[in-house]
Amino acid sequence: MSRTIRTLVPVNLSRSRAAWSGALAAAFALGISELAAGAAGLPSLVVAVGDWVIDSVPASVKEWAISTFGTNDKVVLVSGIVVVTIGLGALFGVLAATRFWVGVVGFAAFAALAGLAAASNSAASDNSAFLAASLAGLAGIGALFFLFGLARQEVEVEAGRRRFLLGAGSVAVLAIVAAGWGRALLQRSLQIVAGRDDVVLPNPLQPVAEPTPAQSMSVEGLTPIVVPNADFYRIDTALVVPRIDIPNWTLAVTGMVDNPLRITFEDLLSMEMVERYITLSCVSNEVGGDLVGNARWLGTSLPALLDRAGVQAGASQIVGRSVDGFTVGFPVEAAFDGREALVAVGMNGEPLPYEHGFPARLVVSGLYGYVSATKWLAEIELTTWDAFDAYWVPRGWAKEAPIKTQSRIDVPGRGSNITPGERAIAGVAWAPGRGISKVEVAVDDGAWLEAGLSEPLSEDAWRQWSLPYEFARGEHILQVRATDGTGELQEENPTPPAPDGATGWHTVVVTVS
Repeated sequence: MSRTIRTLVPVNLSRSRAAWSGALAAAFALGISELAAGAAGLPSLVVAVGDWVIDSVPASVKEWAISTFGTNDKVVLVSGIVVVTIGLGALFGVLAATRFWVGVVGFAAFAALAGLAAASNSAASDNSAFLAASLAGLAGIGALFFLFGLARQEVEVEAGRRRFLLGAGSVAVLAIVAAGWGRALLQRSLQIVAGRDDVVLPNPLQPVAEPTPAQSMSVEGLTPIVVPNADFYRIDTALVVPRIDIPNWTLAVTGMVDNPLRITFEDLLSMEMVERYITLSCVSNEVGGDLVGNARWLGTSLPALLDRAGVQAGASQIVGRSVDGFTVGFPVEAAFDGREALVAVGMNGEPLPYEHGFPARLVVSGLYGYVSATKWLAEIELTTWDAFDAYWVPRGWAKEAPIKTQSRIDVPGRGSNITPGERAIAGVAWAPGRGISKVEVAVDDGAWLEAGLSEPLSEDAWRQWSLPYEFARGEHILQVRATDGTGELQEENPTPPAPDGATGWHTVVVTVS
């Protein structure tokens, strides 16, 4: 065996040729892993490693990723994992050029680590995790054998170079095709298994009307009063949207309740449904950021559901659990203090999009998403405040997280170059559960000017605002602040999002020329 391995290692293999061989072998291993995930339902090793990274990194790293990449954070993470894997493959290839067994061990060890990451996910069995890792490892080692074998066969330099380039190109194409095919199969299985296209939402007993012109300003560049589903922000820990088999899905209400419940999707749709306009915001939203949105939610009342279960005395925390293991936690009072709190099944007139929690999620007005907005909801547990810390709390984020009053300038945008004359300064302001009573704008540190407000959709929804202003040539500093429905002015002092939400007045600089 050792002699066979030695014969596969060309003595004249350059470091660059060895590195390319290792990198392509790693890419091929990833492609086979994705194909196995899509075709056979095995865990995706890329996703498994990504989930492990998300669960392991400090809160400051997570905050940096969201502030830097926004809703593209998952794409960047997956791309980073692919790049690092291919880079390690290149390193293993260089090592294998001298001692082939070292490269083989490198591929095997990395595959084993990915298998351990996959096995740590409760949704995957140990057998499936290590089967996926074994397939990927063998694919990578096999590709390395193949490419090193081509290099060994070089007799005439030019012919050998062509042979190697053809083989390397074939491996690269196979890696891309396998990865793309696997991804497509995963998405297709998601749609088939979930059955979202077959869901017919019930008519709400308490519908809301479409926004009137008075409730929805028409200013070019202004964020719409209701954000379309495709444009609604998405921040969560799921690299791949969970696949949920609707006939087998249930929502459990457990813990400190008199009557534990287990509700099917059909049961949920048969309950009394209401529609509500509610604005959601991510705690990672920077001042002036776009990790906030308003939508029309359809769902059943969370307090009514909890009343049916019978909340026991002493229960002080509601824990929401996702099918992928993510957890939130918020005070029981938040479900019973009169704010809107829903187990939602619809968003803007259609079943919840997969990315936003299909088949069901929690929507609680006035609380940042990380403590309340469980997507892909599987369980609601009643417990005490001290008995459990939800996902982000041990990672440094506050346990209580009411949404702070915020306002944002949409137009003119930061760094805009506009022409002189009158134009609108416009944006949105939000304080879910309290409402917005006033928005003011200052230009160049001048007097605060009160802006016009759209008519409110509800106290739980943001409001648009607009102020006509005559712009002269030069550079101008625009600043906005809001007052909530209780009369409290938005906090001026700037603070970062961690640990319980950013504060400060949004400021932009524009040039008029």
